[in-house]
Amino acid sequence: MRRRHPTARPPALGVLPGADERRLPRTLHPLAWWVWALALATAVSRTNNPLLLFLVLAVLGYVIGMRRTEAPWARGFKYYLYLALTVVAIRVLFRAVFATGITPHDHFLFSLPHIPTPDWYAGIQLGGPVSLEAVLSAAIDGLRLACMLCCIGAANTLANPKRALRVLPGALYELGVAVTVSISVAPQLVQSVQRVHRARRLRAGRTKGLRALRGVVVPVLEDALERSLRLAAAMDSRGYGRAGSATKASRRLTGALMLLGMCGLCAGAYGLLDASTPAFLGLPALAAGAVLCVAGLRLGGRRVTRTAYRPDPWRFEEWAVAACGVLSAVLLFAGAGFDAAELNPSLYPLSWPSLPLVPTAAILLAGAAGFLAPPPLPTTAPQAAPRVPARRPEKATAK
Repeated sequence: MRRRHPTARPPALGVLPGADERRLPRTLHPLAWWVWALALATAVSRTNNPLLLFLVLAVLGYVIGMRRTEAPWARGFKYYLYLALTVVAIRVLFRAVFATGITPHDHFLFSLPHIPTPDWYAGIQLGGPVSLEAVLSAAIDGLRLACMLCCIGAANTLANPKRALRVLPGALYELGVAVTVSISVAPQLVQSVQRVHRARRLRAGRTKGLRALRGVVVPVLEDALERSLRLAAAMDSRGYGRAGSATKASRRLTGALMLLGMCGLCAGAYGLLDASTPAFLGLPALAAGAVLCVAGLRLGGRRVTRTAYRPDPWRFEEWAVAACGVLSAVLLFAGAGFDAAELNPSLYPLSWPSLPLVPTAAILLAGAAGFLAPPPLPTTAPQAAPRVPARRPEKATAK
């Protein structure tokens, strides 16, 4: 048994077990987690390699397991996984039902009843033969969308949605209040499911099966909506989302700048993704749209004056977490050091996909946020176990 040195200091009160004791636990800036998650979702959109997609899911699980708190919104990542599995299943089902035929090189699996379609519906048939290549293609497409959903779920799990509202620009404050209230439905839903399930177990009710599901859905939805509406009423009574005074010309100018800026961002993103578009639809349109959006936010933020109590700091850890996600997306989009075909392997001929070194390192770099971020704050301080005094042995008495 290893004994601790008598001069060693005990762990600090309030530090989570297993956390790095050299750093004080604190809440990371919510914007850093959102930048990391959105950048990783952007990197996911670049590849169809199933090995890289499963690696992204593993990285998300590692980071959430390391830096998740005990808050209600931090317990809902498993429901995002259920949603991801549902997306994959629906994608495979639609590909099997709305088949487009098979080629002589496909591996036949089974055949569904064929339903004839009119001539103007050419190109798509209902039912018919289903091949292994079609099922794998649909599963991989669904897996990529599932990974992107899990990235958004990781941001909702790691970042406090109410604290994220405080860092929004003044022009987006009203929209941020609505988004915060809508986002709070998911954490409240998770908490309501756990509370109703616990109540049914205490009352010796059914906890599994279709009858249990019907008895849980209505109380859960009612409780979650009621708590979210109570939050909205509390925020409205405290003055959240007040527009203040602004002239009609200022509102129109702000709306025009934001609308033109969003159009520029959409055109720039389309130009970057499609190589056949003109050159001015790429980076120039993206830069012009960003400038117009920033100008609109600055102009619209002047009419909203608010203060922040104890604003979240932006320190080295925030820069490190955000940089991990951004560098991962940049490495996958740059295409340097690897063949771009390795990101989207072909199913013809059917073979096991390769694992390219540079994209793998880029995704693992995003996983470095798990130990670069500070340890999370505990909800309650751990209480020391009470010492039980040792009982003295009773002396034997002579009879």
